[in-house]
Amino acid sequence: MTTTLRQDVSQTSRDILVDDPRTRRHRRLWTPAFLLAVLVTLGLLVLSLVVGQFDVFGGEDWENFWMFGITRVPRTVALVLAGAAMAMCGVIMQLLTQNRFVEPSTMGTTEWAGLGLILVMWLYPSASLGERMIGAVIMSFVGTMVFFLFLRRVSLKSSLIVPIIGIMLGAVVSSFTTYLALMTDRLQTLGIWFQGSFTGIIQGRYELLWIVLAVTVAVFLVADQFTVAGLGRDMATNVGLNYALVLFMGTAMVAVATGVTATVVGTLPFLGLVVPNIVALFRGDDLRTNLPWVVLVGICTVTICDLIGRTIIAPFEIPVGMVLGLVGGVVFLALLLRQRRRGGLVS
Repeated sequence: MTTTLRQDVSQTSRDILVDDPRTRRHRRLWTPAFLLAVLVTLGLLVLSLVVGQFDVFGGEDWENFWMFGITRVPRTVALVLAGAAMAMCGVIMQLLTQNRFVEPSTMGTTEWAGLGLILVMWLYPSASLGERMIGAVIMSFVGTMVFFLFLRRVSLKSSLIVPIIGIMLGAVVSSFTTYLALMTDRLQTLGIWFQGSFTGIIQGRYELLWIVLAVTVAVFLVADQFTVAGLGRDMATNVGLNYALVLFMGTAMVAVATGVTATVVGTLPFLGLVVPNIVALFRGDDLRTNLPWVVLVGICTVTICDLIGRTIIAPFEIPVGMVLGLVGGVVFLALLLRQRRRGGLVS
């Protein structure tokens, strides 16, 4: 019976989205444009492997190749996993909230993850990276559920209300986290975490990010359910979807991906906002056909921002979170202006 329901939901999502001309045009995945995007992504990743202050190919000494294996390769793998995970978190939250302006950094999830990290370090100072990750994941889940509870009690007359609520909650949580960090002499650690950087990614410090690969695979498996859930609670329930279960599942996936990424890398602001909107602008709203594009564009965006941070003031680095914040802020304002011109800010 579960298999039949899944098939019905998948068919429903395809039937509904067939009316979107962008979705109808872009049903095929392996198009020349997608192949070109794959090549561009691979080129950026190769560039990430060779760009840096240490010349790993400058000599024949095995030490150079050893340094390459413990620094450049882990950093590039982390770029791939973090970029793909946070981009998908954005598209999941935008579907579940039916709002283009929502992603982990505009709904307070990243701030709740930071609170989890500080609480674990305060209560258990000798905690390992994995134990801190568990605390971040738990608090990310709690914070996301709190966000949805607020949404259920607020009358939404504008699409801007949703991110405003998230930013407001995030500011409150961030203030409390800063207070705890100040009282426990961990303010510098919190500041480094808020910057979001791949500088410290080396062998032995990035392996937790492989967890988000499982989340990525899970999102591909349940993409149709998220697409139908994005039509709203009433519509999803009418076609036989367990909306509450899908909401819980999506929240859990976002919490895991955000908590793991925040523990290893730090915050990557606006990534989940920029990437899904760019992809949806050209390809429509079918999650299953858009996911490969979301993954590729997310990886490209993080890699480009990281390369900019590495080279613009070399031999020093600008944290990738600062570059993403600048780019994401500009895109966020552009989306607001575009929505206003279309008359979509007030319903």
